[in-house]
Amino acid sequence: MSQEVLVLNSDYEPLNVCNLRRAIVLVYLGKADVLHAQEEQTVASAEGDLLPTPSVVKLRHHVKRPLPELKLSRRSVFARDNYTCQYCGTSARELTIDHVVPKRHGGGSQWENLVACCRRCNTKKGDKTPEKVGMKLLRAPRRPRYTPYISLNKYVAGARHAVWRDYLPIFTDVGGLGQ
Repeated sequence: MSQEVLVLNSDYEPLNVCNLRRAIVLVYLGKADVLHAQEEQTVASAEGDLLPTPSVVKLRHHVKRPLPELKLSRRSVFARDNYTCQYCGTSARELTIDHVVPKRHGGGSQWENLVACCRRCNTKKGDKTPEKVGMKLLRAPRRPRYTPYISLNKYVAGARHAVWRDYLPIFTDVGGLGQ
């Protein structure tokens, strides 16, 4: 039961991603309705009935939440850059975070100065600016404009689910979406 389920607010706003067990409990308690289910998978109820496993559920009552703050983290930077090195363009498993302007040259740890980088490019660049070593960024780093209620990396991963895409707002400056 490790499958993830998209949870929508009553106004269809993406609210959360939860595990399958939690989604089934929400539906069973009458707090949510199943919008999409996976027909090829079923879950047995306590009464022995076979129920389709939900992929997207919508809450019956509106949950008011404050607008979330987009936190700067390694995962958020990787998601923004679509898990791709911003110097050579490879999608490596072993990515690091690179300060475009190194800290010792006055570069800080903010969205506009951090990029995903493969180990080879990070070693080549070292503590120099990209111009000094003849490297060029594929795209300039910037703070994403959209702040989803779900975490940025869950948003990018969720955009790969065909059913979830119908409910996630289109946001083109993160994770290579719409590019």
